[in-house]
Amino acid sequence: MSNPPWRDPALPAEARVDDLLARMTLEEKAAQLYGVWVGAATDGGGVAPHQDEMTSDFDWDELITHGLGQLTRSFGTAPVDPALGAQALARAQRRISEAGRFGIPAVAHEECLAGFTAWGATAYPVPLAWGASFDAALVEEMAHRIGRDLASVGVHQGLAPVLDVVRDPRWGRVEETIGEDPYLVGTIGAAYVRGLESAGIVATLKHFAGYASSAGARNLAPVRAGVREFADITLPPFEFALREGGARSVMAAYTDTDGVPASADTYLLSELLREQWGFTGTVVSDYFGVGFLKTLHRVAGTDAEAAHAALAAGVDVELPTVHCNGDPLVEAVRAGDIPESLVDRAAARVLRQKCELGLLDETWSPEPTGPVDLDSTANRVLARRLAEESVVLLSNPQGLLPLAPDTRIAVVGPRAADALAMLGCYSFPSHVGVNHPALPMGIEIPTLLESLRTELPDAKITFTEGCDTTDPDTSGFEEAVARSTEADVCVAVLGDRAGLFGRGTSGEGCDVADLQLPGAQAQLLDALTAADTPVILILLTGRPYALGRWHDRLAATVQAFFPGEEGGPAVAGVLSGRVNPSGRLPVSVPQTPGGQPWTYLQPPLGLAGEVSNLDPTPLHPFGHGLGYTDFTWEDTEDVHAETTTDEGHDVSVTVRNTGPREGTEVVQLYLHDPVASVTRPDVRLIGYHRLTLAPGEARRVTFHFHPDLSAFTNARGQRVVEPGALELRLSRSSTAPVRTTHLTLTGPERHVPATRQLTCRTTAL
Repeated sequence: MSNPPWRDPALPAEARVDDLLARMTLEEKAAQLYGVWVGAATDGGGVAPHQDEMTSDFDWDELITHGLGQLTRSFGTAPVDPALGAQALARAQRRISEAGRFGIPAVAHEECLAGFTAWGATAYPVPLAWGASFDAALVEEMAHRIGRDLASVGVHQGLAPVLDVVRDPRWGRVEETIGEDPYLVGTIGAAYVRGLESAGIVATLKHFAGYASSAGARNLAPVRAGVREFADITLPPFEFALREGGARSVMAAYTDTDGVPASADTYLLSELLREQWGFTGTVVSDYFGVGFLKTLHRVAGTDAEAAHAALAAGVDVELPTVHCNGDPLVEAVRAGDIPESLVDRAAARVLRQKCELGLLDETWSPEPTGPVDLDSTANRVLARRLAEESVVLLSNPQGLLPLAPDTRIAVVGPRAADALAMLGCYSFPSHVGVNHPALPMGIEIPTLLESLRTELPDAKITFTEGCDTTDPDTSGFEEAVARSTEADVCVAVLGDRAGLFGRGTSGEGCDVADLQLPGAQAQLLDALTAADTPVILILLTGRPYALGRWHDRLAATVQAFFPGEEGGPAVAGVLSGRVNPSGRLPVSVPQTPGGQPWTYLQPPLGLAGEVSNLDPTPLHPFGHGLGYTDFTWEDTEDVHAETTTDEGHDVSVTVRNTGPREGTEVVQLYLHDPVASVTRPDVRLIGYHRLTLAPGEARRVTFHFHPDLSAFTNARGQRVVEPGALELRLSRSSTAPVRTTHLTLTGPERHVPATRQLTCRTTAL
């Protein structure tokens, strides 16, 4: 007997899906619209919010007779040997295929924010470190390797990247973001998507949209962003990742904007995402997000009403486990309360994606195809490169760095000897491993103390913690100061401990009231800088902290945003001089703990002025970073030019390495709009280029500017390019312009289509 049309790989996906849908019962179609989380905790000890109340027992054998849409986190829920986990996942897929009439397997998804969140998998630097690297190509390479590892054990979908733009650094999930600028987030995020998708993995953009704009920097708080902020800051990174990355899935955010929860927002998920942007993939809920329409948002009175609201808005799959889209949905459809057409629409999208993944093909097999190694040597080499590129040298006024090889060093601080100091909250050891303290970490993570001893074998190094990361106890200060005064230099290693929902100082649900260093660490730094020994501050954090209090008292400051399993050697290499630092700040570093709750994208009223005693000017601005060589920018006189509102213009600068060693300069292009019809950020990033030069070498960097990059949303809600004056500032940071092109745009105001140019192409000759 010949195969039915839906099994024929020679037919278009649409034809195959139409044929399959026509054969399926309501229960079988609904089964494609939810995941199952096997092994999820129901005792309050889970890894997701409200997991205990939203996860219920189910009969696995009975459930899978109708098929199954997704399998949730087979590797990321509890420790499992990767090779054994791949075999277990294959067995589960075989059971699903054998139980249903059509033999269709589930899509297996996992978290992969900073590497595959699985025991024994490489822990890469967190996304904030990707932003600090300003290296999209390297991030794409990392994502490809992550995707290959996911695919090697049978995973199809990765829940990353996070494309939220930082709006308040007190928010706990800043470490998961790429930075505070939509152009940086968009370009780096799109690169990650390209890498993941190139390995055959479905990339899932999150959190769509506005999650990082929550009021008061509280996780899952309401969003009160205005229309233009939403259009010009929140949404562009998602456009980048869809148009230039090719993402095939989007995750609806938990939050509500102006009273409308994202999971019930028809404009956001259907009109904008699908009709205007042309998205054809799947929309998945954030974990329990469909149920939250009833329990948290209270816009639905029953589970069926929640399912109806989400499906009508455009959510296709309920994750992580069946709650609303199972029996409540089926019963409501049979009662005539929910149109079956909504189920058909979502099921068609899910099945089309399964068709693209080969899951409808008769030849599909769940068996692993080769040996499983999730922390290969090649992975670690790449993790080291990205960690090294992401370290930011904030200050070095005395030239104390690099350290002499035979220096007497007092290492002080609670993050120096803790391997978890290198990891963000979505790395497996911090996310799941902390719940299994007897389990080995699964990967080798050198601490900074160990790395420094390896890096400087001739140095005399002592160590004391001085204080805990969070405990206010100051009893260790006396010993810390004593060790410091016996040394030539004190290296103070301070920062965050990543965790979940208040169990850390950074991470999901770990929001803070201000930007003061956690626990007694600020007082420890006070005590150390009051002594005579020069202090080098090393920060291993998931957000920026206020450093103005010590600015004139530190010999040097090094910032590393959770640099991953190879972060210790990377930071030690910066201290020794083996690594010439090239990282740039993806977020501003504030002067005072409460003086800068916003980011650098400020209109005139958001800048320092005489009408308020609070000065939000950062200590270190967005884009700032130093190195160990000198660069001279040539041909820096300002120029005047003219073009039309739809014609491009090139701006260039020659950069020469005039220092003694190879180094990397990050040339940045900012836009300043002197007069516009609505207020605009004083400056905003529209281009960047990493340039590595040998001593004496020079190259000319050209930015191919198009007026689309100056577009914004006007008072009528239209994205336009307005005629008039612009300033294109070639800069070392957002506050350090070197050359300005005064560009006049002539011609009519131009309405910019959805296909507008998003990136500023660069060349270096």
